[in-house]
Amino acid sequence: MVAFSSKSTKHYSVRSISFPARPHPSTIRMEEELNKLKAWQGGSSSNAETFCTGLLGLAELYTCIDDLLNSRFTQQALAQHHHEKWDNELLDCSLKHLDLCGKTRDAVLSMKQSARELQSALRRSKGGELSIESNISTYIRARKTMKKEIANCLASLKQMDYIFSDFPKLEQNLHLFVVAGLLREASLITASIFHSLLLFLAPSPLKAKPSKWSLVTKLVKKGLTTAYEEHQNMNELERVDVAVSNLLLQSSRDEDCEEERIQSAQVKLECLDAVFGGFEDALDCLFKSLIHTRVSLLNILSH
Repeated sequence: MVAFSSKSTKHYSVRSISFPARPHPSTIRMEEELNKLKAWQGGSSSNAETFCTGLLGLAELYTCIDDLLNSRFTQQALAQHHHEKWDNELLDCSLKHLDLCGKTRDAVLSMKQSARELQSALRRSKGGELSIESNISTYIRARKTMKKEIANCLASLKQMDYIFSDFPKLEQNLHLFVVAGLLREASLITASIFHSLLLFLAPSPLKAKPSKWSLVTKLVKKGLTTAYEEHQNMNELERVDVAVSNLLLQSSRDEDCEEERIQSAQVKLECLDAVFGGFEDALDCLFKSLIHTRVSLLNILSH
């Protein structure tokens, strides 16, 4: 199955996994989940459905991690080879993953609510521009707020580059050595998927008062066919952005034309609502898995 564009994830490349013989079957299961995610990541398309697939894949990966941490072999190994620096990195990593997932989910929920409010206003509208302009401005402000939140999330991803950068000497315990390597791979693939998702959610430049000739000029310069193809390559968020900009254009006072723009925006907002719903469910599932993993780590490392 295809998923994430390699262009948007080049800063978070994940190495192929090659470890010694595995003493416990849970490590094999975890490696299989990692390889599935890498296969999806190497696909050619980046759309809402594949991002949801990736997030659910991450949730399954962290379920595997939780099982691995709670296995008798892992707990015994960690109890025998306590290392303060690595223990702190494990806890710090789990906290950063939780924070990143939570903030992304909050941004999606906020944007979903704003889009629904605009959709509701369009349904009540009788076609007059002034009656919906304030709702459109509210939507645009919400997109700008999302841009700031995404920028903060991307900044936190950069801080995760150095997690597990310096492993303690774990070679004396083969199982713990394998576990450490798998956890690092999991951290890298998590950063990679969230990096792609955040770029997908990042708002395009959206002006409250676009030039009434902006789209016309674009069509003239690029040609109708090229402009159409470009629109087809847009994701659901970008299509709503274009539809919202079109609602603010004042190039025509024709009520039929205005009604057509409103109807087009409503259709795109309905699609966007479904996208946000899918993201919300997938992020909720991942968040729960991350919580279980952190609780397991806290229980193990506190002994």
